[in-house]
Amino acid sequence: MQPNEITEILNRPISQELLARDLTRSKDGTPRNVPIAFACTGSEIIMCTTKNAPKLPALRDNPTVALTIDTEAHPPKILLIRGQAELNFVDGIPDEYLQATSTYEMTPEQRIEWESEVRSLHHDGMVRIVVTPTWAKLIDFETTLPSAVDDLVRHREERQRG
Repeated sequence: MQPNEITEILNRPISQELLARDLTRSKDGTPRNVPIAFACTGSEIIMCTTKNAPKLPALRDNPTVALTIDTEAHPPKILLIRGQAELNFVDGIPDEYLQATSTYEMTPEQRIEWESEVRSLHHDGMVRIVVTPTWAKLIDFETTLPSAVDDLVRHREERQRG
């Protein structure tokens, strides 16, 4: 997939709506996905984690990732992104972490307490996981479907015509 094709998909209004959310799912080296807060710069997806997170050895071994950002409402809107992850060990709390968690519902007082706790826990820093997309697909169940469902629809139409 060419960079301009990725950019076109990521710039669609529904993709922008999904990228404005604060959770994606990222593989952690086991056959499960763990929701993780993220921030989008427009060209990169940035997630932050602890320096001892189980996902880090898996990402060092294989930096290829697949992310799913979706909605819970019907029909679901799903943005699928594949890419390469780069690990950046940083001092302090990355701005992207605070940005990604800014939608958490809490009072101003709770936010102050929460940030204090975060800074205390991560006194030695965090890891920024920077994913550069190499592929993207938007599924909105109105104009785009999962490829297997699209095949079934096409075969049904062929049967009905035949």
